Amino acid sequence: MRHAYIRQTWEFGQSREVEEKHTGRYGARGQKRGKRKKASPEDIERQNRWRKVRDLRRTIKWNFSQYDFWMTITYRKGERPTWEQITKDVQDLIRKVRRKYKKLGKELKYIYRLAIGKRGGPHIHILVNRIQAEGIATDMIFSDCWKKGHINFRSLREFGGYKDLAEYIAKPLEEWEPEEAKRYHPSRNLIRKEPKEKVINRRSLVDKQGCMIPPKPPKGYYIDPDSVRMGINPVTGFAYRHYTLIKIKRRD
Repeated sequence: MRHAYIRQTWEFGQSREVEEKHTGRYGARGQKRGKRKKASPEDIERQNRWRKVRDLRRTIKWNFSQYDFWMTITYRKGERPTWEQITKDVQDLIRKVRRKYKKLGKELKYIYRLAIGKRGGPHIHILVNRIQAEGIATDMIFSDCWKKGHINFRSLREFGGYKDLAEYIAKPLEEWEPEEAKRYHPSRNLIRKEPKEKVINRRSLVDKQGCMIPPKPPKGYYIDPDSVRMGINPVTGFAYRHYTLIKIKRRD
């Protein structure tokens, strides 16, 4: 017997992220359900972190391109400003840069996180949308506005892409860092979208033997093999399947 499941789809232009799951609301009648268990604190922490990274990755994909800047902003050697001073410095920097972007008719978008190195060196990680006009560009603007140390520039693509960057920004605290360092700060103008949701009737995520059915891409797409996650949720006892579809580039 086949049972309905929910499909949620997030669109990103050249890719789609898909999450499919059986629930008690759809297809529960007669559905073979895995054994449930009470969520442990570790399960809850693991799930919360997965959601945090997932949501951040999607926010980055909606708002930034592979060639936007991921910067590490440092202080001059030997300087150890207080956490309050670092916070004030990054806010002042953003204010100055935003003003310069606005003069060029552009809107600054960013996500930043403050950090403390293992040897105590304070630094600022920030992702910004990259712009360029006659005689001026993002790296020139930031270098002109930051007089307290050095800035290392590299593209999002050079860092490793959306997945790697989201995991890095949302990574757990280092043992030497203050509690405030676990937060990241996005600009208020970032785009976020709700998924398209559809109930898939008379189908199942598992076959008659109880094995997960691999996803199949629609025409014009292929599945990123590293993105496929499927199995039985140990807490709910229901099957799930997650994957990313990549649009096939056509030749002229």
